[in-house]
Formats: sequence, C-alpha cells, structure tokens
Amino acid sequence: MFFVLSKTLGVMLLPSNFLIGIGVVGAILMATRLARLGRGLAVVSAVLLALSGFSPLGTWLIYPLEQRFPAWDETHGAPDGIVVLGGAINADMSAAHGAPAYTHSVARMIAAAALARRYPNARIVFTGGSADLLSNDAREADYAIEVFEGLGIPRERLTIERRSRNTAENAEFSRIVAAPKSGERWLLVTSAFHMPRSVGLFRKAGFAVEPYPVDWRAGVDLWAWRPLSLEGLGVVDASVREWMGLLAYRISGKTSELFPGPNPG
Repeated sequence: MFFVLSKTLGVMLLPSNFLIGIGVVGAILMATRLARLGRGLAVVSAVLLALSGFSPLGTWLIYPLEQRFPAWDETHGAPDGIVVLGGAINADMSAAHGAPAYTHSVARMIAAAALARRYPNARIVFTGGSADLLSNDAREADYAIEVFEGLGIPRERLTIERRSRNTAENAEFSRIVAAPKSGERWLLVTSAFHMPRSVGLFRKAGFAVEPYPVDWRAGVDLWAWRPLSLEGLGVVDASVREWMGLLAYRISGKTSELFPGPNPG
C-alpha cells in the first residue's frame, strides 16, 4: 500500500502536477456558473508555476537536504564496499532503445566508477529494479552492468540487486546481498538531496554506511533566478518529493528520524 500511495497520491501532490491540475480545473470551471472561481484558480496556477520555475524557491527547498551531510573524508582509509543507489538509468527508455538511457542523476554511476577504480579491492553493489507502479520486465540494474563495464569496472566486481522498487527496498535488499561484516566500511553513493532519506532507511535496515553525496542541484548563489522554467520546476519537484518522503517514512515507522543527519538522533 505504501508503494502504491507513493506512486499515485505522491505523484499527484508534486508541485508541477498539482498546479497544472488546479489550472485544468480552473479552465473547466470558467465554462460554468463558477467562472469567477475558475479564473481565480487559473491565475493562481499560472503565478505559482512561474514562481516555482523561475524563482530561487527550488534552491531554498533543496539546499538544506544537500548540505545535511559533508563530503566523504577519504583520509579515514579505503572502504570495503560501495553501494550505488539506482536512479541514474531510465529502464523503460533503455529497453525501448536497446542501450542505457540516463537521467539527471547519472553522476551516481560516474562517481561510483571513479571510486571503484580508486579502491580496486572494494566490492560494488548496485541496487535498482523498477519503480513503475505496474510491473514490467525492464530493470535498471540490468543496464547498470553494461554501464559499469563501459567505465572500466569488470563484471566480477559487481553485485547486482534488481528487485527493489524504492529506497526502502534499496536499503533492505542491499543489506541482504552485501552481507556486511562487523567492522567493514561501506560507502553509500546517491544524490546529495536524496542522502538524508537514504541514510535514515539504511540505518533502520541495520546497514551502517558512510555517505558519499554527488549530483548537487543547488548552486553557490541561493538567490539566483533560473532562465529556464522547466529546470526550476524539476528542482522544486525533486526537493518536495524528498521532504514528503522524509515525513511519510517517519510516520510509517520506516525510519527512526525525521531528518537524518551525520550523527544518529
């Protein structure tokens, strides 16, 4: 049920979808006796979409998420393993074209490959199945093998987990396939804005990891307006999805902290 709600209600509540929905309702109402209400909804939709797309709103929302964990300190020594969260490959698009198709989070794969080359004895676990509500045969993990081999990481170093549908299952199934031993140090590679929720879920699953954030979306200037509205809307949606996820996972008991940080609370 949690997965179904996240893929239905959660998607509907994303700012871009919600505001477009308000605009559509407004347009319909303008042809009825509630035309005044319809015009109001249409105006609200247009104004808020513009603010979300062009203003620094997305930066303000995503900045606290990205800054929650510092950069990994490599002076503590080589890791024993590296867990890479899915999200960098569009499985459906890859299946349609017969080759890996990347998302905005491709930095996860690039960073993981660089780490694998830097630490040749570290095990590599990639976790990512299909996040689609309706089951299909396309699995992100299947294409991850090809990507890593193309980046110079041999197949025998890879452990592939292809059943997980969301971050909670990423954490649970990664712990099972990695079977970390006491005293081992494992890195977790994912987008910086996604790190708080991911760390909270891995802690709950009993898999101690050290955050290795990548794929930042907030720049140095927190007050900069964006020249492209779709870019701004994407950042707003990504940040709101994370904040909603943090709240939903905490309420459902899937995490033990509302806003996981470097020191477990």
